[in-house]
This record gives sequence, structure tokens and C-alpha cells, in this order.
Amino acid sequence: MLLGDYRIEIVPDTEFRLDGGAMFGVVPRVLWERVCPPDEQNRIRMASDCLFVETASEKILIETGMGEKWSEKLASIYGIRRERTFAESLFERTGYRPADISIVVNTHLHFDHCGGNTVKNETGEIVPQFPNARYFVSENEFKHAENPYERDRASYISGNWDALKNSGQLELKPGVYAVAPGITMTEMRGHNGSMQTVKIESGGEILYSFSDLIPTTAHLPLPWIMGYDLFPLETLENKKKLLPQALQENWICWFYHDADAPLCRLAEIDGKLKANKI
Repeated sequence: MLLGDYRIEIVPDTEFRLDGGAMFGVVPRVLWERVCPPDEQNRIRMASDCLFVETASEKILIETGMGEKWSEKLASIYGIRRERTFAESLFERTGYRPADISIVVNTHLHFDHCGGNTVKNETGEIVPQFPNARYFVSENEFKHAENPYERDRASYISGNWDALKNSGQLELKPGVYAVAPGITMTEMRGHNGSMQTVKIESGGEILYSFSDLIPTTAHLPLPWIMGYDLFPLETLENKKKLLPQALQENWICWFYHDADAPLCRLAEIDGKLKANKI
């Protein structure tokens, strides 16, 4: 699709599963299971839908998914269902190869957002998947990833960024910065202290990613907040601020983890927000 002067494509990585109780925090199962039916292990379907943006001078990839470096045991734990490599999905959706990507952006460094930053080569060495790209990460998030809390330590896997440091491709960015004209990253506390959201403005249209503040369309109700969030009350306040604006200005909303509707516009029906798939 076109967003003003930019070409936009969703590039799916893989489906996976996480515990439904963790994904909905204090919301009782009797409520969330109506919209996200769990499997026999209480896990719900999740996606990692990355965003490709082509400008006049850059080929940008925002998020890189779960990655392909998982052991058989961990792939089973997370219910990873990989039907094709990310490189294959990228070419199918965009016509480009990993070597064509010029900028990779991570909103944060949890493994389900940056796992595809790197891959294993023929000898088993972990190397950058996008050999010609500059990789942009918030400096605050990088510092936290290198020294996480005990509570979120399992979400950070250094194999997803160490090779980028060694290759010189990693660029640390401030809390607010422009990736390219009209593409702005903004630090937004809630899910953690340094995750960033994405705003793309072109041709009078806005595409916005809440990242993990609102990971799926099922998380649109204000109190439906993940148990994973380090600062849930700040997530709540940011949802109160962002969602009315998204509705009023008719943003295209990108829900990174939604397995069925990654791009939507919002509508208000009987006082409740609904997501209409694009």
C-alpha cells in the first residue's frame, strides 16, 4: 500500500504463542478467552508482523520478529510455527532481499521484536541478517538490555545484537529521533522504561505503531494491559492519551502482535473502540 510518498508493506515473520494470563494481566480469563481462545497450555496466538517502508532513498525495516536461532525445545515452549524464513517472506512481500535493506529499526530489544536482527551462517556463527543496513536502537533501551532487571531478564538475548556491535552496524539513538523525513521514534514508558513507538506521516496520512503498549486489537480496552508491563499505570495513561487521538485523526494503526489484523483503523461503536482491518 502507499502512504503518501512511501510504500508500506507488512512482512510477517512467524506465529508463536504466549501465556494468555500474562498477556492480559489482571483481566480474568473468562473475559479474554472470548476474543483470544487459548490452547491446552493456556497460550494464545501471537504474530510478529514487521513493517517495511520504502522511501525515495531508503529501504527501512521496523522490527525483525522472533528470528530463526531457536532450539527445538524453546521453539516448542513458544509454539513457534515457522512456515518460511524471514528472507523468503521479505522477498515475497517486497521484492527485496536482506542485503537490500538500508536501515533496521527496533522499538525495543525484547527477543520477539529483534530476533531476526541476526542469523546463523553456514558454520553456525551468528551474523547480521541485513549485511548492508544501519541498525537503530534507543541508547536507553540498549543500556537496559545489557543490564536488565531480574523481572525482564528472560526477554533479552544478547545474540540478537552482539554481532551488530562487532560489525559496527549498531547506532544508538536518543529517546526521540527521526529515522527518515516523517518517520519519528518516541520513547514511551509503560511496557518498559525505554520502548519506542513509531509514527509515520506522509501525504496527509498517519500510520502509528503503539508497539507493546497495545500489542493486539484485543488490548484496546483501557484496563486490558499485559502482565509483562513494568509500568502498567503508565501504559494506562498513554493509552488514554493516544487512543482518542488515533480515533479522531483516523490513524492507520499497526498492531505488531495481532495474528489476524496487523493494520486497522479505529471506530467507536456504542462507546467502545473497535478495530476495522485494512
